[in-house]
Amino acid sequence: MRWLPRTLYGQLLVTLLLGLLLANAVGIALVLNDRDRLTRTLRAEYVAQHLADVINLLDEVPASSRAKMVGALSSPAAQVSIDHHWIRSEESGKTETLVFCQLIRENLEYPFAVQVLSFREDSPEVARDVMRPYSDPSRYFYLPGKQLLVDVLPRSDGDNEPESEFKVQLATVQAQLRDGTVVTFRVGQVATPEEPPWRVTAWLFLVALVAAVLSAWAVRRLTRPLAVFSQAASGLATNLDQPPLPETGTVEVANSSRAFNRMQKELQRYVKNRSQILAGVSHDMRLPITRIRLRLEQLPDGKHKQAIERDLGEMDQLIGDTLAYLRGGTSGEVSVLLHIDALLEGAIEDVEAMGGVVRLNSEPVKPLQVKPQSMRRCVGNLLENARRYGGDKMDVRLREHNGQLSLLVRDYGPGIAEGDIERVFEPYVRLESSRARHTGGSGLGLAIARAIARDHGGDILLYNHPMGGLCAMLTIPVRR
Repeated sequence: MRWLPRTLYGQLLVTLLLGLLLANAVGIALVLNDRDRLTRTLRAEYVAQHLADVINLLDEVPASSRAKMVGALSSPAAQVSIDHHWIRSEESGKTETLVFCQLIRENLEYPFAVQVLSFREDSPEVARDVMRPYSDPSRYFYLPGKQLLVDVLPRSDGDNEPESEFKVQLATVQAQLRDGTVVTFRVGQVATPEEPPWRVTAWLFLVALVAAVLSAWAVRRLTRPLAVFSQAASGLATNLDQPPLPETGTVEVANSSRAFNRMQKELQRYVKNRSQILAGVSHDMRLPITRIRLRLEQLPDGKHKQAIERDLGEMDQLIGDTLAYLRGGTSGEVSVLLHIDALLEGAIEDVEAMGGVVRLNSEPVKPLQVKPQSMRRCVGNLLENARRYGGDKMDVRLREHNGQLSLLVRDYGPGIAEGDIERVFEPYVRLESSRARHTGGSGLGLAIARAIARDHGGDILLYNHPMGGLCAMLTIPVRR
């Protein structure tokens, strides 16, 4: 489902809003259906009550006065007649006629014989040429077996088409009084005009809008701690001394914040203890080397003395590289605003002093926040790695794009196998057989460079150039 948002907040909000829309749509349909059914029921009950009252009244009136009473009770909407005989109709057995007949009987004072010959409600429309204006009662009429549509209020623009129309509910009912007189009713009850349910729709829309706003607020409030945890966890990799999370909110959020702060304190304690151990190891390991060098000074010059001094130098370099790798960029150095292009030029001068030929392609870069000594070592390791294993010639490119600083170092050596690209970042891994004829370094240069890059929030990637040689890409986010 690609159309769903990727964030937890977006997915929860979309799910809740779709549920609210579906629930309100079903609610509107049910409300309108119930309102229509209630309107029809009340209209039928009103007509049934009226007919029962007329039947009760005519039964109490003497037979000699019924003709005048019938004339007085007749109207365009309800015609009453005592001139018809009892009729047998096939429609009297239908469900709607039986229900309407039962409604009439419930309001009678005596169990008169009652039958509903026809009861039509909202039947199909009548042709336009038989419509008559409802405002003229003398022209009121009925069509046998059909629904009567009555037009009212002609359009103000003079058009012959009506502006609105009312449906009429037709019922033909017969009742036999106690003296045998048959009373026939033809009722045309004007139905309520069907208007768009704006009030109900607007009310339900308002309820949905309020519920959507509250849902958005609630989802944002519940998911915000996850975003805070994500930011804190991301920042923890580069800054162990960041401010602790506030231990507020719900019980679960407060407990999670408390656990996260406790983990951060444990990591700070671990790094501090490791730094102290590294400082002790550095002192304890270099002290014997210093004593050996002092004693070598008392020996006469010779090839054995030079070999021992060379071995001591390699041991000292190995100790320094190992300690730098174990620190992993957490040397406690403070970040400052630094001209990275000036730092790069200094590192290039060091490589050129050792015989390297560097072609620099640099764009103007504003000062950015870095740890100067660590970054100088990272850049120097990349340049030295390219000179040592790829030959003296190399290309260097520096640029800033979309908030990222990128430094590309390309050598013109044989490159490395694809399966070894990540392996060379492991400590003490060297590929001398595939990249150079004689060994060099401790195998920690790239590991230290990547640790420093990641300490700055970036990374180092290696890939073989299509035209030959190995490319090392250093990227770090720009902070100013």
